Amino acid sequence: MLDRLAQHRQFLVFLVGGGLSALIDVGLMQGLIIAGLDYLVAASVGFLVGLVFNYTFHAMLTFRNPPTARSFVRYLILVAVNYAFTLACVGLAVYWGALPVVGKLVSLPLIAMNGFLLGKYWIFK
Repeated sequence: MLDRLAQHRQFLVFLVGGGLSALIDVGLMQGLIIAGLDYLVAASVGFLVGLVFNYTFHAMLTFRNPPTARSFVRYLILVAVNYAFTLACVGLAVYWGALPVVGKLVSLPLIAMNGFLLGKYWIFK
């Protein structure tokens, strides 16, 4: 029972890290746009800073495994896989006549579970 409770706690910490990463990503992008930076540059900077924060947060707090070059490369592979899942979900939604945002929303729990499981058993192992 304690092991199960620890896994639930770890998953909640994972979700908090993802939420904070999203806030950093979007907040920084918006702040840079307001400051006059091109929106594509602002979106890229926000994404990269959010990505680095997300990786560091999960390494140090969620999975308690110090960052390494190997785990960061694996993390980047996960990001690419989750991006492909997202595009597939959006594409299928549009193909089936739904709005793209429907596919995006469907992809969120899939990439969250994929990110947690691969983080726990592959990236930060």
